[in-house]
Amino acid sequence: MRDAQAPITFYRKDYTAPNHRIKSTDLIFTLNPSRTKVESRLQFESWGETNPDNLPLELDGEDLELEKVLLNGKQLTSESYTQTASGLTIHNPGREGLLELTVYIQPDKNTRLEGLYVSNGNFFTQCEAQGFRRITYFPDRPDVLSQFTVTLIADKTTHPVSLSNGNLIEEKSLDDGLHQTRWEDPFPKPAYLFALVAGRFVCQEETIQKGDGKPALLQVWVEPGNLDKTDFAMQSLKKSIDWDRSRFGLDLDLDRFMIVATADFNMGAMENKGLNIFNTRFVFANPELATDVDFENVESVVGHEYFHNWTGNRVTCRDWFQLSLKEGLTVFRDQEFSADMMAEGLDVKQAESARAAKRIDDVKVLRAAQFPEDAGPMAHPIRPDSYQEINNFYTVTVYEKGAEVIRMQHTLLGETLFQRGMKIYFDRHDGQAVTCEDFVAAMETALQESHPELDLKQFRHWYAQAGTPEVFASWKQADDRLELTLKQSCRPTPGQATKPAFHIPVKLGFVDVASGNDMPLVLESNAAALHGDVLDFTQASETFVFTGLSKPVVPSLLRGFSAPVILHTAHNTEDLIFLAGHDNDPFNRWDACQKVYGKAIVDIYKSAGDTGSANTQAAVQVVGSLLQDAQLSDGFLALALQLPGEGTLLEAFEGLVDPVAMHFARTTLRDLLACTYAAEFNALYAERNLNGQPYEYNAIAASQRALKNVALSYLLAAGSEEELAIAQAQYAQANNMTDRMAALSNLVHTSAEKPAELADFFERFKLEPLVVDKWFMLQATIPASNENADTLQIIRDLLKHPAFTLKNPNRARSVLAAFAMQNPSVFHNHGGEGYALWADLVIELNTINPQVAARMARGLDRWTKLVPLLQDKARVQLERIFNTDKLSPDVREVIGKALDAATH
Repeated sequence: MRDAQAPITFYRKDYTAPNHRIKSTDLIFTLNPSRTKVESRLQFESWGETNPDNLPLELDGEDLELEKVLLNGKQLTSESYTQTASGLTIHNPGREGLLELTVYIQPDKNTRLEGLYVSNGNFFTQCEAQGFRRITYFPDRPDVLSQFTVTLIADKTTHPVSLSNGNLIEEKSLDDGLHQTRWEDPFPKPAYLFALVAGRFVCQEETIQKGDGKPALLQVWVEPGNLDKTDFAMQSLKKSIDWDRSRFGLDLDLDRFMIVATADFNMGAMENKGLNIFNTRFVFANPELATDVDFENVESVVGHEYFHNWTGNRVTCRDWFQLSLKEGLTVFRDQEFSADMMAEGLDVKQAESARAAKRIDDVKVLRAAQFPEDAGPMAHPIRPDSYQEINNFYTVTVYEKGAEVIRMQHTLLGETLFQRGMKIYFDRHDGQAVTCEDFVAAMETALQESHPELDLKQFRHWYAQAGTPEVFASWKQADDRLELTLKQSCRPTPGQATKPAFHIPVKLGFVDVASGNDMPLVLESNAAALHGDVLDFTQASETFVFTGLSKPVVPSLLRGFSAPVILHTAHNTEDLIFLAGHDNDPFNRWDACQKVYGKAIVDIYKSAGDTGSANTQAAVQVVGSLLQDAQLSDGFLALALQLPGEGTLLEAFEGLVDPVAMHFARTTLRDLLACTYAAEFNALYAERNLNGQPYEYNAIAASQRALKNVALSYLLAAGSEEELAIAQAQYAQANNMTDRMAALSNLVHTSAEKPAELADFFERFKLEPLVVDKWFMLQATIPASNENADTLQIIRDLLKHPAFTLKNPNRARSVLAAFAMQNPSVFHNHGGEGYALWADLVIELNTINPQVAARMARGLDRWTKLVPLLQDKARVQLERIFNTDKLSPDVREVIGKALDAATH
């Protein structure tokens, strides 16, 4: 039977300030893998002047062996404090004082990778969200900011490098082969930003000049043997520093900034003040081992964590309900950084295309991952009202939708006023722990400085309401007038049956059918609702009348995806074909292509494989037009030729859906396009296949490779021996991982037999863990359309492979996440074997690393959208997980909410 302990729910409305603040924190670590001693000196004082004198000092703590408790130099007896499994309470500590504690912990037993743990003999920490309480007793909450000084004592031979937050103020040798370093962070911070690293490391370092002319030391630390993979991360860090200074006026505020990479890490990276700890996935990059996407991700994540130095560290969250305060804002910033870097050095037209490609990539993630979350049992506002396990709220809603909410404010204010709002935000709140409301209030102040009549009152609904709004657009044009009617609604989500209207910025244009040019936008009434090309849509239903349109036009709505909504329009197929060829907004041009493809795939799905529908012929026509348009950039064409992902198709489908049948419908359209335009794809591939050219990572070269490899995937879909030979040749001749992986992926996913290249790939890269992850992932994602492969058996065999372990999050994700979240046609196998295998692994992972297990447990969030046959089989496995003995709170919440979805 499952653990009967009822989950505890925390509510935002129940927030109260702590009894005490910790003015200063002095920590001494005597590092030992099996028994680390942690001594702490906490200088505390009453939180408020009006607080009673006898309030207890409340500290969080888990799995700690307590040896000593001193208050103001005196040893406390057990009657003076209460120790529980979750904390330590000091009775009657007074309004201020010094608390000294000594505890012991076991880092080498810490498979959860939260708190202090050991990886490959080295020490690392991960304290966000609530890991510091596994290191020592402390008020482990983000509103308690303290100034930290940290002393690290370690064996000089086994752990010659020891690092912590801030600046190094002392380094010396001790007796018995030990050495000591002392670190001081000049900025108060909450415990979740604490970091410690010790072990055998080497570093790449550079000294730069900050904006104030002072030098700063930048270091990227890695285990020996990996230094050749760090140059791109270092260059990305330098670019991030320069960009934040020039775009936001925010400069590096420390004498040194360090990045450390580890293979064992639950997250992508962590923004600990001055000592960022990274998953190796987002540091290691060279052409032989990393794809173009890997390079892009390294640059983005390095930027993201550095930008947190201000948006997250200097101004942090009051409580974890405000997580999007730092994450949504910082994702927006890293998206803008990446777009600027992709456009760097390009002419105006190329830069516009590069930025559009970045925007398209961001929206693809939103539609494939966040929209389903918003429609499922884990739906929550970007500022949740409650949670059971905070680790489960590090979600695409908080991050990606949170970034969209920031982007909408940028759209409404414009760059100048937005930057003014940022300045007001920092002027008001630097060094504080604040709320999402504080950020919006700063933006509202900036807005009202120029437009006193405007406010963001209604806009605040985006922070409080879950679900993806749906916008329905219709229009009629007569004489020189066009009446545009917009309606909005948002479906019920857990705890929110009805919702008031959102303030939705709709960026739009009217495209002249004859010339393809945009027509001027002139709003007849309510002219204040139009700001340039952005329309304020604030009611459940509104009609806007535009004049001066004497020629027929096709409306182009929600340009640049100006709001995270599902848009339903009155466009017919001919309109979509026109926009796919002529829309002057690159995002909407791409989106029109996606809509045409999606309609065709749904027709094929509903007709069990018939390709004779008008929508299918429209898809063929759109691809033909794209292939003949010599004006398109490689990057845009590569995106426009790709069909919608299966996750996006499944979520967009109205009614219950069979993922296996949807996969085959998508494959049918792909094969039709491949056969129809075989000659064109061959020519496209030959033109872009510049073998022997030195590898460069930049927007133009990456776009060229992307287009070549899209063409290759269509060639392989035709299935002839000639096309197979092309992929084999590309694999053999590749001088970079992008081309090698593209060739291997196509071979593995389409070949009738296991290709010899698969064994060759493992042999070449078996000593490179991140590349071995790719090898596992390729096999776990072999689709059902490759009828010669038994993917489920392949996965079972992979789980027994000597290189596989569930203890490493990257390796676990390379099989389990790849299978359950990237291979729907096999995961949703009609026999239910995919669900059973997934459940086995979630249950096993639950005992090793509950945080990673909970993320993997999200695989059946949307099970109630499946056809009845699959729902029955999914329910059996969900209940089996839920009834597992000693199920972690992390997994219990996810599975419990999934099961609850059946009753709503």
